[in-house]
Amino acid sequence: TFGATDAPLKGPQLEKDGLVQFPMVMGGIVPVINVDGIKPGDLVLDGPTLAKMFLGDIKSWDDPAIAKLNPSVKLPKQAIAVVHRSDGSGTTFNFTDYLVKVSPEWKDRVGSATSVQWPTGIGAKGNEGVANNVAQTKGSIGYVEYAYAKQNKLTYTRLINKDGKTVAPEMKSFQAAAASADWTSVPGYGVIITDQPGADTWPITTATWILMHKQPTDPAVAADALKFFAWAYVKGDKMAEDLDYIPMPENVVASVKKTWAAEIKDASGKPLFGM
Repeated sequence: TFGATDAPLKGPQLEKDGLVQFPMVMGGIVPVINVDGIKPGDLVLDGPTLAKMFLGDIKSWDDPAIAKLNPSVKLPKQAIAVVHRSDGSGTTFNFTDYLVKVSPEWKDRVGSATSVQWPTGIGAKGNEGVANNVAQTKGSIGYVEYAYAKQNKLTYTRLINKDGKTVAPEMKSFQAAAASADWTSVPGYGVIITDQPGADTWPITTATWILMHKQPTDPAVAADALKFFAWAYVKGDKMAEDLDYIPMPENVVASVKKTWAAEIKDASGKPLFGM
């Protein structure tokens, strides 16, 4: 009846497959590390430095580029162990989309996709796999959804955003990333909100999208799904926040409901939303 993705489909694909796409919740992707003596939020990284670490060009934690960003942090002479996703994922899509935007070298050598040819490091399956590998490997760095970093008590880094401000991964910085996004500017609300402007913005923020057929094979089940999504938009904010995700802005929710009414119909052309 429906599916979910963290890597939105583009307009032509939606049209070809007869799909409607809309965002449900938002969250952040965070670099996580395992370095002795460094606590959550102690270390600051910027986009170009993060890219060089995942390219394998920065190989040690006491590299001058990291030290320059962290003059008051005692950095060990320890090899950096990169951990990345081994499976295709929306988390990888958004993480590499950010690296493309901040590093021409990353754009030329690797690019952005749900699965890429990683220049270095070891692969792990799922956010859980990356989180577990980082937790167990001294000197490691990986990337996970914020919820996994928090729930697994991993050491996250702060980041320098597009405005040159140092920010921590938290609800207000994820919300700041979404605040200036024009969600209706792209078919299927497929706006990528990495590297957004704003002093408080977390630079690797993303949404999760729902996919439904414009003419579902089981209209009754599809109508029930839409009722659930409508309920979740209205009543699910606290539950989303408890799971370390943030709800969509009210104006986006209103636009999504109009899309449901206009595009998701039964075989006779009757809208399913509101049945």
